[in-house]
Amino acid sequence: MSRKYKFLEKDGAYFISFAVINWIDVFTREVYFDCMIQSMDYCRKNKGMEIYGYVIMTNHVHLIFRSATGDPSGLIRDFKGFTSKQLLKSIAENKKESRKDWMLPMFAAAGAKNSNVTNNQFWQQNNQPIQVWSSKVFEQKLNYIHQNPVKAGFAANPTGWKYSSARNYMEDDQSVLEIDIDF
Repeated sequence: MSRKYKFLEKDGAYFISFAVINWIDVFTREVYFDCMIQSMDYCRKNKGMEIYGYVIMTNHVHLIFRSATGDPSGLIRDFKGFTSKQLLKSIAENKKESRKDWMLPMFAAAGAKNSNVTNNQFWQQNNQPIQVWSSKVFEQKLNYIHQNPVKAGFAANPTGWKYSSARNYMEDDQSVLEIDIDF
């Protein structure tokens, strides 16, 4: 993580974004979305990750979260490390993945260039956490998250994108991940 961007308030809520290296559109298959959803759900239930908003786009993720254990940096580090391994394994083992012959070498090349990585690098390193210190900032960041698929042309409205917390806030029973709505 860049020295410029830090999680200063250990008990605070944060808006973060993290992207796949080279902005590769990995999240075009349901199996990869499911990997992210399962990992977020596990962290929420077992690692103290309180999730207030999220969207998984084709090549990046936006998240509003808080660490109930007071270690947001460690929580995100572990989350990104785990999802990186799971997603790389899923890509490598997916017999229907026609793009793996060029994606996997890209991840290996990125890892070879980075002294902090031992093998493959899936996620870009910077998270650029922004502390959500007021309800106004929360509303602004949540709106940005929910509008992301609309602005990208993937959905006509925020609830049209399956992998977003917009459905949770609309009390839609079709949401794919339970979140912590009480900010």
